Amino acid sequence: MEHLTKQTFLDKVFNFEKNKDWQFEGDLPCLIDFYADWCGPCKMVAPILEELSEEYDGKINIYKVDTEKEQELAAAFGIRSIPSMLFCPKDGQPQMAQGALPKDALKGAIEDVLLAKAEVAK
Repeated sequence: MEHLTKQTFLDKVFNFEKNKDWQFEGDLPCLIDFYADWCGPCKMVAPILEELSEEYDGKINIYKVDTEKEQELAAAFGIRSIPSMLFCPKDGQPQMAQGALPKDALKGAIEDVLLAKAEVAK
């Protein structure tokens, strides 16, 4: 699971310095976990995200953004509570979910938001 800096975020997810409107830069749909090391619920979600990144390997990318180190990124997305998860489909608008979601809820969101459109497109 890759930790994104502002620069890798601009390259792989959304270049908000260049584009005002959402434009996804990635090859695969992705889930971005905005977290902080001191956040208890974030620590609960971390192993679930590790499992999901293995289960969905090759279908989606799962990234992490440390909101302490990447305050500009967190501010750009209006992150006020953590964990916050940004679901970015290849086409269409991203969707934000807040709070430590259980694994089945995360899987449901991955299927509905990130992979549903991909299945239809085939």
